[in-house]
Amino acid sequence: MQQTPINKDLVDKAIHDFGIQDFEHATIREVKSVAAFAEKESGIEFIKLEMGIPGLPASKTGVDAQIKALQDGIAHSYPDIQGYPELKKEASRFVKAFIGVDVAAEGCVPVCGSMQGTFAAFLTCSQSDIKKDTILFIDPGFPVQKMQLQVLGVKYETFDVYNYRGDKLATKLESYLSKGNICAIVYSNPNNPSWICFNENELETIGTLANKYDAIVMEDLAYFAMDFRKQLSTPFAPPYQATVANYTSNYMLFISGSKAFSYAGERIGVVCISDKLFHRHYPALDARYEMLPFGLVFSTRMLYALSSGTSHSAQYAMAAMLKAASDGTYDFRKEISIYGERAHKLKKIFLKHGFIIVYDKDLDEDIADGFYFTIGYPGMTGGQLAHELMYYGVSAICLTTTGSNQQGLRVCTSFIEDRQMDELDKRMATFNANNPV
Repeated sequence: MQQTPINKDLVDKAIHDFGIQDFEHATIREVKSVAAFAEKESGIEFIKLEMGIPGLPASKTGVDAQIKALQDGIAHSYPDIQGYPELKKEASRFVKAFIGVDVAAEGCVPVCGSMQGTFAAFLTCSQSDIKKDTILFIDPGFPVQKMQLQVLGVKYETFDVYNYRGDKLATKLESYLSKGNICAIVYSNPNNPSWICFNENELETIGTLANKYDAIVMEDLAYFAMDFRKQLSTPFAPPYQATVANYTSNYMLFISGSKAFSYAGERIGVVCISDKLFHRHYPALDARYEMLPFGLVFSTRMLYALSSGTSHSAQYAMAAMLKAASDGTYDFRKEISIYGERAHKLKKIFLKHGFIIVYDKDLDEDIADGFYFTIGYPGMTGGQLAHELMYYGVSAICLTTTGSNQQGLRVCTSFIEDRQMDELDKRMATFNANNPV
């Protein structure tokens, strides 16, 4: 056995002291805390692959616009709950430019990050029809969304899409929808953590079944246009970001400033609600909220109760970023393409040393290189692998925490630096030698 970079007793003590019973279910914050402790005590730098935080500077376009808004005195006034008119206009235009669908400015509502958007959407969707009290997740997915439902006391069901891609998706999805209790379907595209990207046939399946069973599709576009296999940089020209909106009017699109524009700290996003859904009246909502349509319940009731609006100056930043992107003067994809480059390098290192890519295909196409990818190691569960890698100064979260049934880990590319690639290569060589396949 070759000596591990981090003393095993040190790691095990940290895990024990933090009260982690099973590393399989350790949260991102817990993994981060163990890594930080072991790094400090050992003096050896950890290669941190667990946190899904942007690793790039915030968009200068947004920063400049926000500073100007603050200097012009915007901080003194409450924002309109419906949103800054210019942001609403530019969000509508952005959706047309990069998704290729029409959503009225009225239906583009700013939120304090997509997380607040999903929280308010869960509230609205779960109250729309008294017979439909359950959210369906096409997993794997963002774990905090299920925490939101736990807080709300709203029921949910879930299935791992790993074995249900392509033609298999329809039967699996309908097995849940046909029970009649599903009010909304949730997924991310590209997907956190697997990085799968649903193709047009799969999105058509989701949209068609949403129509058949009258379910609202919540399409999380947190990693907007990050399928780097496609040229998605040109506004108002195909190819466009793939979307269910081409196949149903029962949709809400969640567009975040956090990853595409590296604007995570200002908590700004936009929820784009289809024209039909925005104006739709649900008897249950009418009775509870003075005959307001779905879109106004979402904004003037749910969002207003949660925050009284979205940070005023951040809305100016988002408006400027969306406008510049749609004008073609700001290629946000060029800035974030580094995530794909890092993923390519990281995959080569892990594969070289006996690891596998867990979610490796979009049907017959290799998974894209992007913000995340997934790894496994023969003979190890996800929990065992995550624990073992801590001895080598590498931290990542288990797929189990994301709703996946597969054994492995999520790797985030955001923080790793080129100077760390050689060190990771050396450590994984030692890992492989100590754990021969």
